[in-house]
Amino acid sequence: MAEANWYVVHTYSGYENKVKADIEKTIENRHLEEEILEVRVPMLDVMEMKNGVRKNVQKKMFPGYVLINMIMNDDTWYVVRNTRGVTGFVGPGSKPVPLTEAEMRPLGIKVENMTVDFAEGDTIAVVAGVWKDTVGVVQRIDFGKQTATINVELFGRETPVEISFAEVRKK
Repeated sequence: MAEANWYVVHTYSGYENKVKADIEKTIENRHLEEEILEVRVPMLDVMEMKNGVRKNVQKKMFPGYVLINMIMNDDTWYVVRNTRGVTGFVGPGSKPVPLTEAEMRPLGIKVENMTVDFAEGDTIAVVAGVWKDTVGVVQRIDFGKQTATINVELFGRETPVEISFAEVRKK
């Protein structure tokens, strides 16, 4: 069986969520759950100022684009390409090009199953980076971004800090 990869699909601007919903409906109707695994519209949390009020809103990271994790074959290509609002796959000509691991990392898409030897509530030591030689308690673990949020003491207060898995070890 072929391997699933992430592909980028170009859509009409403003149609990203509609395309996502239509593809998901088609997956269900045609029983393609094993071939088209996930459809995403990457979002970004942004602080906006409106009428003097700060508001946390979500904006599309890439307007006009949708990410799809799928096994590329004639059926899946046809389904995605012929969805209303889709203008085509990103790639030279009509050949879709999958995203590389390096391109997916900043998007927070988990590439491989990573295991860590600590859990929420554990005390860990930071062994690299800006917070080297700091000790903190794990508050949250994000396997998608491969980070842990720990509380460290800064200016006499507990402050949450996001640390990469590569920079910590269990104390």
